[in-house]
Formats: sequence, C-alpha cells, structure tokens
Amino acid sequence: MRTGRRAAVAERSSRLEVRLVRRGFSDPDAAVRLLAGPGLGGPGLDGLAEDPVLLDALGGTADPDLALLGLARLLEALDGPERQTLRDTLTSSKPLRDRLLSVLGASAALGDHLARHPRDWHALVTFELRDVHPAREDFQHVLRQRVRAADAPPADALRAAYRRCLLAIAARDLSGTADLPQTGAELADLAGATLQTALEIAEEEDPEAAGQCRLAVIGMGKCGGRELNYVSDVDVIFVAEARDGVEEHRALQSATRLAARLMRLCSDTTGEGTIWPVDANLRPEGRNGPLVRTLASHLAYYQRWAKTWEFQALLKARPVAGDTELGAAYAEATAPLVWQAAERENFVADVQQMRRRVVDAIPATELDRQLKLGPGGLRDVEFAVQLLQLVHGRTDPGVHSPNTLQALDQLSAGGYVGRADAASLDAAYRFLRAMEHRIQLHRLRRTHLMPTDPADLRRLARSLAPQINDDTNADAVAALQREWRRHAVEVRRLHEKLFYRPLLDAVAELPAGATGLSPTAAKARLEALGYADPAAALRHLTALASGVSRKAAIQRTLLPVLLGWFADSADPDAGLLNFRQVSDALGRTPWYLRLLRDESAAAEQLARVLSAGRLAPDLLLRAPEAVAMLGDPNGLAPRGRPALEAEVLAAVGRAGSAAAGVAAARSVRRRELFRTAAADVLGRFGDDPGEAVDAAGEALTALNAATLQGALRACTAEWEAANGELPTRLAVIAMGRFGGREMGYGSDADVLFVHEPRLGALEHDAAKAAQTVVHQLRTLLGAPSTEPPLLVDADLRPEGRQGPLVRTLASYEAYYRRWSHVWEAQALLRAEPVAGDAELGERFRALIDPLRYPGGGVPEKDLLEIRRIKARIEAERLPRGADPTTHTKIGRGGLADVEWTVQLLQLLHGHRVPALRTTRTRAALAAAEAAGLLAAEDAAVLDAAWVLASRVRGAVMLVRGRPGDSFPADARELAGVARYLGYGSGHTGELVDDYRRTTRRARSVVERLFYG
Repeated sequence: MRTGRRAAVAERSSRLEVRLVRRGFSDPDAAVRLLAGPGLGGPGLDGLAEDPVLLDALGGTADPDLALLGLARLLEALDGPERQTLRDTLTSSKPLRDRLLSVLGASAALGDHLARHPRDWHALVTFELRDVHPAREDFQHVLRQRVRAADAPPADALRAAYRRCLLAIAARDLSGTADLPQTGAELADLAGATLQTALEIAEEEDPEAAGQCRLAVIGMGKCGGRELNYVSDVDVIFVAEARDGVEEHRALQSATRLAARLMRLCSDTTGEGTIWPVDANLRPEGRNGPLVRTLASHLAYYQRWAKTWEFQALLKARPVAGDTELGAAYAEATAPLVWQAAERENFVADVQQMRRRVVDAIPATELDRQLKLGPGGLRDVEFAVQLLQLVHGRTDPGVHSPNTLQALDQLSAGGYVGRADAASLDAAYRFLRAMEHRIQLHRLRRTHLMPTDPADLRRLARSLAPQINDDTNADAVAALQREWRRHAVEVRRLHEKLFYRPLLDAVAELPAGATGLSPTAAKARLEALGYADPAAALRHLTALASGVSRKAAIQRTLLPVLLGWFADSADPDAGLLNFRQVSDALGRTPWYLRLLRDESAAAEQLARVLSAGRLAPDLLLRAPEAVAMLGDPNGLAPRGRPALEAEVLAAVGRAGSAAAGVAAARSVRRRELFRTAAADVLGRFGDDPGEAVDAAGEALTALNAATLQGALRACTAEWEAANGELPTRLAVIAMGRFGGREMGYGSDADVLFVHEPRLGALEHDAAKAAQTVVHQLRTLLGAPSTEPPLLVDADLRPEGRQGPLVRTLASYEAYYRRWSHVWEAQALLRAEPVAGDAELGERFRALIDPLRYPGGGVPEKDLLEIRRIKARIEAERLPRGADPTTHTKIGRGGLADVEWTVQLLQLLHGHRVPALRTTRTRAALAAAEAAGLLAAEDAAVLDAAWVLASRVRGAVMLVRGRPGDSFPADARELAGVARYLGYGSGHTGELVDDYRRTTRRARSVVERLFYG
C-alpha cells in the first residue's frame, strides 16, 4: 500500500516537473518540492500545483523559480486568515496575480521586502492611492501616514514606506500598466515625496533650525527631469534663506544641519536597508563648496565662475521639496542663465570634450557592458539632446523640457532633429532604459552594466520579451543581445551625426575662424575628399565664404559639412558648383540659409540632390525656391493626379492666352519634375526596387497627364474665345509607357487623339477645329522655353505619320475593322484615356478592347508577324556601335524583350484572363504567373530584368540630364549611375556585370516563351 502511494506521489511529481519545465522553470526539482512537499509548500502552496492558471502566470514571469520562491516565502510569513485571503485573491483576481508574480519574478529585493512586511501585498490591490497613476501628493500622503503610525525609528519607517510605494510602481511597470516615461515620472515623484518627508523628520528633530531658515531642495539630473531610475543617486542642490530677524550665517548653519540630516535619512543603511544616496556634488564648487547657499550666492557664482557643464546640469533643475516659494524663485532666476550658455566661448567644444572625458574614464573591462556611459549608451542620447536644447533653446522656448524623451519630441517637432532620427533615438532610449530598470530591479542595486551570468541574462531577456519579439527561452538571450547591439549602433551613429556636426557651431555663433578654412587647408581637404578640380572648388568656396556678411559667416559654418556630403557622391565638383549657383540665386532670401543652418536634414538632402547628377540641379536652378521642399517632411511626397490637375487647371484659368496657359502648366510640371527627381535620388520611393520604379512611373505619368489636360483646356479656351463653342469633343488616349503609367524622366508622351462632332456640327468643321487645337497643343508643349518640353508623339495613330492627326471615333472603328495590323492591336494593349472628354475616352476603350483582347486569341500568322517585327527591330534599330548586352531598351533581355513577351501573353490569353487586361507591364506579368501561363521562376527573372533596365534608364537621365538607353561612357557619369543603383565607389564594373547577368537570364526566358 505504502509502495503504491509513494509510486503515485512520484508519478504526480514527475508529471508536475514536466509541466514546470514547459513553463520555463530552470530548477523544476526545487519547484516541485515547494509546490508538493512539506515545509514551505505545506501551509502556503498546498493545492496550488493543480491550478493551471497560477502555473501559467508563474511561467509568464521573468524568473518563474524566483517568483515561486518569493510567493512561498510571502505565504509562509502571513498568518492563517491573511494567507487564505491572499490565496483566494490570487486565484480570483488576474490583476493582482499579474502584479504580484511579475514583481516576485523580477526582483529578489522586493520579494525580500514582502517576506519582511507580508501585509504590503495589499498595496498591489488598492495601491493606497487615488489614481492608477499616482501623483507626488499621493506618495506624500502614504509616506507621512506610515512614518507617523510606525513604532519603528523614523528612518526605518521611511524606508519601509518607500519600499511599499516602490512595490506598487514596479508592479505597474512590470505588468504593463505604466510605460517607461510614466514609471520614470512616478519614481521621480516618489523621490520628491521622500525628500520632503525626510526634511519634515529633520525639522521635527531640530525645530530650532527649522525656525531659523527656509530651505528648498532642487532636484537635478534624472530626478529633476522626472525620469528617475529604480536605483540611482538623487542629485540635489540646496538653497536657503534666513527667516525674518535671523542673521544669514546662522540661517545657513541651520539649513546645513537640516540638509545633512535629510541626506543621512535617505542614504544611511539601517535594518530596513537604504533608500538611495543623495548627491549634492552638482552644487557650486562641487564637493568643496558649501552644502547650502543663498539664492544670491548661487546667482553670483553662476554669473562669474560657472563652467559650461554646470549650465548643462541646470537644464534639469526643478524644485522637488522644501519651501515651494524659494524653490520657484531659484528656478526662475537660473533659467535665463541656462539658455545663454550657448553664447559662451567654445561652448560646443566644451560639451563635446566633457562627453569624451566620460567615455575615456570607463574601465576597459566595462566598456562593452556599459548601458549608460559607453558608446551607443544612454548618455550619448542625453548629451546629444541636451546640446541641441542648449543651442536652439535660446530662441525657441518650445525645446526647454528637462525630460529627455519630451525634449527629443520637441526638437523633432521644431525641425532640429529629423523625424526618423528622433524616432530611432526615442526607441533606442526606451529600450536601453528598460534594460537598465530590469537589471536594477533584481537586487535594487545601482548598476548600469549588462550582466554576464547566464541566469541573470535569461531573466533579463524574458522580462523584455515583448520588446525583443522573442519569448522563447532558447532564443531570448540571443535576441536580447542582438536588439541591444542594434540600438547601440544606431544611437552612436545618430549621436555622432547630431553631436559633432559643424552646423551647431554656426547656430551657437562662434567666431567664424573656428570653422573657417584657410586656402591651404581647404585645398588639402578638397584633394583628400576626392574633388577632381580643387582649384575650381576653392574658387567656389572663396566666392561663398569670403567677406564679413552674415551670409558669409553662415556659409563658413555650413561648408565643412556640406563638403563632406558632396564628397560622398560620385561628382563632388558638380555638387559644389550647383550649390554655389543655388546660393547665388537664393542667398539674399531670408529663409534659405536659415533652412540649411537649422535643419541638417534639409542641408544633407540638398547636398545629395545637387551632387547626384544634372537633371535635378538643372530643374532646381530654373526655380531655386523649390529648395523649400527639402525642409518639409512631406515636401517630396508625390501629390497625385487630382491635386496636380486642380493646380494646373487653376493656373490655366488665370492665363490670358493659350501660350500663357501652357507656359503656366509647364512651370508646374517643371517644379513637380524636380519633386519627383529629388524624391527618387533620396530614395523616398521605398527600398524595394520594383516598388520604387512603379512609384516614380506613376508620379511622372500623373504629372504629364495633368499637363496635357491643362494644355488642352488652354488651347480649347482660346479657340472658343475667338470662334464660339468648339464643335467637337476631344479625348487624348495615352499609349506606350504613358498608357502603362511607366513613364521615365525623358519619355515622350505617346498619344492618340480622338474627337466626335457635337450634335448639329459639320464633320469638316469639327475636324478642322480639332486639328487646330491639337496642333497648337503639341507646338506649345514642345516649344523652346526655360521650362523642359513635353514632346507629344502621335506616330502610333492609324497610318502613322501619313494619317490624320485627329480622327473621329467612327473613323477609328472603321480603320481597325478593315485595315489594322497585329502590331497595332499590340500597341493598343497600352492604350488608356488620359485627358479630354472622359466619356469619349471610355467609349474608345470599349471600341479597342475586342481588338487587343481577341476572343479566339491570336492567329498563327499574326504570331509569326509579331516575331518577325521584333527580330527586325533588334537587327535594324539598335544604334550603331551600341553594345546589345547593355542597351536597356532593345538590347538582349532589356525592356523590349520583356514587354513584347508580356504583350504576347496578353494577346493570347487576355480574352479569358481578366487580370491580364492591364496596361502595366509588371501587373500583367504577375497576372500571367497567377494564371499559370508562365512559371514563377520565369516571371521573377523577367520582372528583375525589366525593373533593373528601367532603373538604369532612369539613372542615366538623372545623372546626365538627357535621355540615354545605354550605360554612360564617361567614368564619372557611370559612377553616378552606380551610386544611384546602390553600388559604392569603384563598383561600376560590378554593376555592369550584374546587369548583363540579369538580362542574359531574361533573354533565355524570352527566347523560350516569345520565339518558341
């Protein structure tokens, strides 16, 4: 019998052990003993082993073993009725269960506190506070009440009450009720309440001193910024004034006694442990200066003797305890000094040097483990944010927050930090602070080092599992390490970008010579940076930076960093020349240099655009005010056809003639071409090459369609002003890449013109009027001008150049019914109404659908004809001397190869596969793959070739400023094309090899699918 009972118990223990292992317990044997054995498990945990909800909750903690042990100790410490109350609440209340177990699983120190003060678990139910997120007054109430009611000495009572409040804060933090900023604010508010309570204890102990002085406690550092850690020195400054009738020196002696007692009450270690050290070393003269000064003494010191770092520290000063009126007076008096600090000589260099000293002081053995002081750590974020605040806060009160994350948000909103950079810093700072909090919570010890013990790492990783997207025991530690390193690298990159940029010296108005370049130094640097013509570059620099004007002073501070950005391009000389030309055109415009000075993102974008090729700079130089787009976070976003068309038609409506109206439409087009080109150069169309090509093509197509619509309206209005209502309705049908919404920067607008006489109008008169309007439209859009032309090509019309420019819908119908060739049906696959009368355009679409999607497919003789035409084009139209392996349009595996193959599939199967009825090449290719008309691998090969050829073609236009279907022969131009396509300097050969490899594979597919 006993043997059987023992076997049953052993079997149950074994099953329990398996369940515990699955839930993340590291020591299931010890857990089984606690849950099922004598001792602690008897009175406290008996029966809980069979509660799957509780076991799951334990398994969800950072350290299930620690959580179970802490729960067992807590239950054992309670008397019978109280123990049962806790057990009942644990099983019935998920909020309590989550709060209590998350604390026990993350903090051995708070588990020890609950074992000593077991009834403090009630704080997790009621929080003893008015709100879920308490204020300073709530903490103050709890601390006062418990200190006064306790039988223990005040210091012990204060520690126990502090830990009770800390327990509630940690529970909200660990259970997800409070986020990082809220937790930091609560910890700072609790610190302020603790300081206030300690001061009240000191005053009760020394009433004579309290009657002689007014004492205010100024929180500094993270306490002042309401972003405190769980365990941190609380930095303070003491300021005092004598009460009426008391001599100042006696008042200061009394205030010093109170301040010293306050510090000991918080810092000393008693039977209840310690709270945290109170550090007053940020006071004037540091530890060598008097602990307490009057307000006048503080101000005298700051005005005469203070160093730069002391003003940086004052940025976070905030009254936290003591005399509120005196504290407010201190804050009001010192704030102006903070925001004048950036005017001090060598201000930026001083702050930078201080940061370097901090890093140099880190022991080598700790450098790679430092979350706070190491490279890429918390201090990098804090120093960068504070420096930017001190520089820009002189003129912008909107960046004065002492809280790091709030200040970062303010700097981003003010344009001083790019939004993407701010978001990256925000995410990294939150993650690093969360790590720091979890590490400190375990033992409530002040540390900023990444642990090395595997158990500590495992607990830390599990506590941060939601933030590292990995809650598996096996991978959590590795995921934590990867996430930490990723954030650290990003912080360091952004720190160096923001902290050391010479633009800050300009904003701080340091002497010009601090960043000016002597001719010799400039030439040496230009040569080192890769400028091909340093002498010419030096002339540009001299023209930009010489003189004593404010414009020249700002240029002297901008140029060093701009030169570096230009040097990072394929053609630094062109970038500098273009910058000089833009600056000459806009230098007297107030906002231009201010934009570049205050917004480094805009300056960097301008540098990249000006040095990326000729097209965007040429467009910009015709209207330099478009630089303002670069300062707008959404300034380079495509506007879409409705917005473009509305603007163009409004401009046309204000014009007094067709010529003026078309000129206005072309002006809008030129500006929008720059917007699109700049967005393309800067990678704003996305990281995926195919999506980027589609986005650029869509933007250019919408722009050209809006321009055509405006030009048609202008020419029609002028005709009607002279002759009355136009006797016909006109529609413009886009063809080729225009119809496919795949236009490039140098694409002509291939179109067909269709008209239909109005009721009662003579066909001859209608045709003549349509001819006149269309001819004028083409002439005005292509006429020589300061605006780039839009060449309207109608050669794809019936009978080509020999046929009438405009036909009626009935004429098109008759022609296509009797005379059309298969190549015309193929061309119509890209036809789409784009301007003019929408209803007429849709009727044209309905007319041609049976032709381009023939019901029975394409006859064999027509297939043969298509293949013959394609072969003849390859043989006859390739330019003399062109390399067929690198010609993007007609070359092997190029655009024509892919497009003709796709179009053949559309002709053959479009009548039965609706998804093939699209004018877009990539969409049709995807539809063909989905319908099983070609293998996925073949579709991927063709798509890759088409995208790459399109990108090369676009890059050639962006770099050279004129169309080209082959790689440039000029080395610098080829380097520019390579840079646009993501290849680094010196990798042009790799680009050409990759292109040939990609198109060779595509040609193989084309020969199999197209030629059969």
